[in-house]
Amino acid sequence: MDKQIIPMKKKVTEDAPKKERKVTSGPIRDKERTKARMIAAVGKVIQKKGYHALNGPNIALECGLNKALIWNYFGGLDQLIEAYLTQKDFWLIGDKGILDQMISNPDTINVDLINELLQSQLNTFLKDKTRQKIIHWGLGEKTKALKSIADKREAFGEELLKNVEPKFKNTEEDIRATLALLIGSIYYLSLQAKSTGSTFCGIDLNTAEGKARIEKSIGRILQRTFAEIE
Repeated sequence: MDKQIIPMKKKVTEDAPKKERKVTSGPIRDKERTKARMIAAVGKVIQKKGYHALNGPNIALECGLNKALIWNYFGGLDQLIEAYLTQKDFWLIGDKGILDQMISNPDTINVDLINELLQSQLNTFLKDKTRQKIIHWGLGEKTKALKSIADKREAFGEELLKNVEPKFKNTEEDIRATLALLIGSIYYLSLQAKSTGSTFCGIDLNTAEGKARIEKSIGRILQRTFAEIE
């Protein structure tokens, strides 16, 4: 009979590099995952029950965690809600490509870039129901979280405006007032169109035609405003 040949095991030398194991868990990672779940739960409560239902028990029930973690990880309910609002605020994290460019390269700020930013704001608020509810919430109530986000939004806006306003120094144009009217109009028109489904000045923003009319008008206003500095 032939002898059975048993393959020899390869000898692992001490110098052979060991493959590092990918760390998928641990105290820090687990904490961040838990915090992310709790932040996401805030949005789910708003969508399902409205912002009036934002309390510790409802958020804990939505994410399946102990409500005490709200205070352990965030310091309180207001801080947790603020963390969520920061993630949803257009002017803090909205169109990051445009916003980052305007902050890091102020010389590139022009009418086309601002128009692109406002068009992005319009599209975002027409599509995002949660953002619509947050803006509505901010108009109807005053809370620490909403006040904090509003202050951060204004501080960020000031970073942009201080680079735009000098361009109009020797003109009669008030770029701050013009942008305030345009941005405020975008908020209101988006909320009105989606909450009532009705027209405004006979324009239906829920239709492609109506939306295009508002987009073109925003662009025309900006073009006329910036024509003063050309």
